[in-house]
Amino acid sequence: MAIDSSPDLTEAEDAAALDAEVQEFLHKTVLFRGPDREIMRNHKPAPRSPLEEAAMAVDTDDLTKTIIRNRLQTSANEAKDMLMHIASAPSAKWGDLISGIFTARGDLAIASSSGVLIFSVLAGPPIKYILKHWQDEETVGIKDGDIFMHNDARFGNVHNTDQSCLMPVFHEGELIAWVGTIIHEGENGATEPGGMPSAAESPYDEGLKISPMKIGENFKLREDLVTFFQNSVRDPKLQLEDMRSRLAGTMRLRTRLLEAVEEYGRDAVIGVVRGTLEFTGAEVRRRLAAMPDGKRRVVRFCDNSLREPLLLKINCTIEIRGDEMIIDLRGSGPELMNRAINTVLASLKGMIAQVFLTFVWPDLPRNQAAFEPVTVLTDEGSAFDCSAEVPNAVSMMTFFPSFSAVEHCLQKFLFNDKHSGNLAKSTEIHASWWPMINGFLFGGYTQHGYFVGNVMTDINGMGGGARSNRDGEHAIAPIFCSMSDLGENEMIEDELPVLCLSNRRVMRDNQGFGQFRGGHGHQQVMTYKNSPLWGWMTIAIGSKFPLALGLFGGYGSPCQPLMKVKGVNTLEAMRADTTLRVDDPVALMNDRPFAGAEYSTAHTGMQFEIAAEGEIYAMSQGGGGGYGDVLDRDPASVVRDLRQDLISAWTARNIYFVAVDEATGSHDAAETERLRTAERAARLARAVPFAEFEAGWTTDLPPAGLPYYGSWADRTVIHAGGPDITMPADALMPVMMF
Repeated sequence: MAIDSSPDLTEAEDAAALDAEVQEFLHKTVLFRGPDREIMRNHKPAPRSPLEEAAMAVDTDDLTKTIIRNRLQTSANEAKDMLMHIASAPSAKWGDLISGIFTARGDLAIASSSGVLIFSVLAGPPIKYILKHWQDEETVGIKDGDIFMHNDARFGNVHNTDQSCLMPVFHEGELIAWVGTIIHEGENGATEPGGMPSAAESPYDEGLKISPMKIGENFKLREDLVTFFQNSVRDPKLQLEDMRSRLAGTMRLRTRLLEAVEEYGRDAVIGVVRGTLEFTGAEVRRRLAAMPDGKRRVVRFCDNSLREPLLLKINCTIEIRGDEMIIDLRGSGPELMNRAINTVLASLKGMIAQVFLTFVWPDLPRNQAAFEPVTVLTDEGSAFDCSAEVPNAVSMMTFFPSFSAVEHCLQKFLFNDKHSGNLAKSTEIHASWWPMINGFLFGGYTQHGYFVGNVMTDINGMGGGARSNRDGEHAIAPIFCSMSDLGENEMIEDELPVLCLSNRRVMRDNQGFGQFRGGHGHQQVMTYKNSPLWGWMTIAIGSKFPLALGLFGGYGSPCQPLMKVKGVNTLEAMRADTTLRVDDPVALMNDRPFAGAEYSTAHTGMQFEIAAEGEIYAMSQGGGGGYGDVLDRDPASVVRDLRQDLISAWTARNIYFVAVDEATGSHDAAETERLRTAERAARLARAVPFAEFEAGWTTDLPPAGLPYYGSWADRTVIHAGGPDITMPADALMPVMMF
């Protein structure tokens, strides 16, 4: 590179020109354009561009703005619904996807009203990366008809199993917006089938790692790149079909956006897109300002790494200060070097934003600005703000319970507002939703001869938390996708060699008890037939430590085990003896009706395991947390739950203290009053002053032998496996698990 001084320039101008050339040289000669820290740590919308300033200055009447906004919202919904109908990925068919319209600078402004709203904060960074690194790169660039794709969470995503299609939108030669779709694809060539490998010990075990890249031009996918992606996964048919499906959905959204531009004018549409962002951020600030200033705290734990039991701390404090919220997760557990449960900070923010968009303010526009007034504080190098060199394929294990921590704290802020006019415009106060994907992943050959790997959509049936005025709903929706579906067993069994022996039934006593009970999760009893090779896998925590918290005296959710019946073909056994039943997993494990079988229970972190035909794998989705004191539950509701087999007779008498005649099933009001009076007296007898309790409960260090990860008495000191292994919170090192 030759740099010559010019006699016509001043010394300062010459120095500036030299510096500009040096910077250009450095920009073009980067060894590796990896994840961009500046982009990934900033979730705020970009300032108005000159294009947006000009558009916002145009006087468009409110009615026209409303029509445009509704039209764009309908277009995003149309693209999402279209994609559900044509996509091949099981999760996409039943709602695990999103579509949206972005500003020209890459901020998601209008997303589909249903779908995975985690992406409201996560979908923009890949576009911002493209704009920053590829727009002026002579071998890449951005042109009309270009098609981009990514999946790597380190560039902005939930996990590598989600794949995107992103396209710039030009009008009269000028970039005015972006459109895109993202779906949970599943299989991605990872070390285990299905795309979410708990066996991954480094990022390089996690399958495809697609940084934002151009995969097509002139509105067509490049066949060489399509072949590359197909060659990198176990299910090339799925990869091809959904690359085309995502492109079709994205193209539909582009068409609808340009139709709106032609009808209403470019400035009006750009103004509405930008205005929707700004309105949303301002509205969230108004609602935060309506809540009382203060702090709320909760501590949660992840109870295993999907490989071994541990207690990984989530240390959550939420502060509301005026019209801003600060979520402080400092003091939480460190990242694990060779376990895949770590989460990228941007992924964590996306999941927490779902609290607002689904569980507190579902009336808000679905966009990035809903999280604009929020600051998230973390220790860099924690499992909740992990580095680029640790795996994150099953980051849900850390950001799902983090979601619950924020959800729980917010209810305590909103309780006061609910009783003073609801100026914050929130939904019902509620206990925690079940926050975990209890369901099966699978891999193997179908009865049609295809090799597949993916996830069962049973993960979508999480039990709802109890509300302040009524019970929670059974198996209603996952926390990450409120309008998804469980799928149809008949369709699933037609595509896969699986048999859903007792799905979509609720398990007895699987609720958070309280004045209002949590909703039940649904059980899953699975086997397979007509396949030469088939296996199962599970990726869930919550088998030892309750995940869904109760609220204001309500119980938390029960823990959920994985159950297996192996060494016998239960299908043949049931053909031979029609009295054998598998519809009640608890009875199945306790009564052991299949002679010669091996019965076992374990935590729900099972690496991919080859099964034999007819062997049973069973689990249940968890229940939601309870609300209020069990002694305040209406006895009639307890009797109803008992008659519906939602609870056992033992629970009715020993948890709710309700007497029910065994012969008639009728409520004994006098005996119930006696039982509850006696229990209140027993509580008083057991009670001690708080100072006395604290003195007996509090210790200076975690117990020896406990695999404890996180702060204890001092937020700035992080334990890494026990009382004697510590490191400063501002200099965390990855922890190697053995």
